[in-house]
Amino acid sequence: MAQAPSIGSSTREERLAYVRQRYVCIADCDACGICALFHGRDAEAALSDYIDGKEEHAQVVMRYRQR
Repeated sequence: MAQAPSIGSSTREERLAYVRQRYVCIADCDACGICALFHGRDAEAALSDYIDGKEEHAQVVMRYRQR
């Protein structure tokens, strides 16, 4: 999958579309790990700072990995 669009060169809609496409729940937490990465939070909620253009994708994900 392509890299996350940077907040400086993308719209909110593009970032939201990326998150929805990249973090698809397959209803099998042991298989995909999205729930574990975001500590049970929905990807859109967990990545809201990225979607809203406040913080780059990598920064938000790193914050969750350090918890």
